[in-house]
Amino acid sequence: MTITHKHVEESQVTISELMLPSHTNFSGKIHGGYILSLMDQIAFACASKHSKNYCVTASVDTVNFLKPIEVGELVTMKASVNYVGKTSMIIGIRVEAENIHTGVKKHCNSSYFTMVAKDDDGNNVSVPGLILDSKLEIRRFLKSAHRLKIKQQKSQDFHSSKFEVEKHIDELKNHNVIVSYKK
Repeated sequence: MTITHKHVEESQVTISELMLPSHTNFSGKIHGGYILSLMDQIAFACASKHSKNYCVTASVDTVNFLKPIEVGELVTMKASVNYVGKTSMIIGIRVEAENIHTGVKKHCNSSYFTMVAKDDDGNNVSVPGLILDSKLEIRRFLKSAHRLKIKQQKSQDFHSSKFEVEKHIDELKNHNVIVSYKK
């Protein structure tokens, strides 16, 4: 029996890891690349759990490092399927760090990973739809759908073969550039 739709909570994944000195960058904070690697892992786990297939990362959108993470803090990542297409899923990830001595938690990062389900031969496969049970799940789904629509529009507007300089030239007036381009 093929499952056509799943509740969001059926695929949610949470991981926690203590941050060690070996995870630091040159300023002594936890390296952003290390956090991105953990985020990719949890996105894979969440997407694979939802689709019951191997999944690959297609894109990473809106990575904002809001607060630095310190050595000795407990980092917890929560992943949830926010949106599904035919073969792809947008996985929302929230990263929090907790000072294990004081119990103080801080929101350090949120991001959205687009994952694509694959079969054993590497072909895209359909994923189950979502059953949205709450206002939060509906908001996340529609926000992802809206973000996807804007991304597709930008891609069309700035595609190299269709790009029209004249349509966008006035936008450059508010930027720190000198335009020496001539038609």
